[in-house]
Amino acid sequence: MKKISRRSFLAAAGIAGAAAALTACGSSSSVSSVAGSAAASSEAASGESVELIGFAAASLTETLNAIAETYSAENPGVTFRFNFDSSGTLKTQIQEGADCDLFLSAGQKQMNQLDSTASADVNTEGLDFVDSDSRVDLLENKVVLAVPEGNPADIQSFEDIGTDPCKRIALGNEDVPVGSYSVEILTNLGILDELESGNKITYGSNVKEVTTQVSEASVDAGVVYCTDAFSAGLKVVDEATTVSYTHLRAHETSQDL
Repeated sequence: MKKISRRSFLAAAGIAGAAAALTACGSSSSVSSVAGSAAASSEAASGESVELIGFAAASLTETLNAIAETYSAENPGVTFRFNFDSSGTLKTQIQEGADCDLFLSAGQKQMNQLDSTASADVNTEGLDFVDSDSRVDLLENKVVLAVPEGNPADIQSFEDIGTDPCKRIALGNEDVPVGSYSVEILTNLGILDELESGNKITYGSNVKEVTTQVSEASVDAGVVYCTDAFSAGLKVVDEATTVSYTHLRAHETSQDL
């Protein structure tokens, strides 16, 4: 198997990203599409199959599948194989030796835990699984509060989560980026302890599970990324800002492995 270069893939992301669901809430980094396309085409032109194995945060499922379809159609012989899950789960799989060419994490923490150049306070095990020179903040996302169709509890803001009409809220597990952001938001609003003691929180192992709970109306609201809310057709009633949590935006970050 011959691997496609990271430069080629990032160029593909730049080309297709504008037409994908990502455009509703984020943007791609600046990459030369001409240079990237030429690199991928020359690799495929040799007659060998070109495959990229990508481990990506679940929030990128629809966008990356659209990118792969578009790019492979324009470059026969170039194929993509993705593994979508929470960034924490993907980090563990990589650490345990899973075959992976490119890791797209929804947060810096999971990326740093695999990078030998990261602070020992984060990379506590001294892991060295990534090419630190290849790291780039590829995409930008936003954390939002989404509600089911019809918004039965009439939730209009993050503050409303702590009121009586809200009986159930869906969050990501704290070991995944969207979950840690959610905890920070609710802690800064001073309502996390109340929600936990009132058993109002239900958790998902990744952002897609949270989105599903909101779509099925099994909860009154859920904290997800804007791209996921858009893809699922959910109504967004509030957006996290620097007032509600420290990290203004959740970053999708990428690197070679």
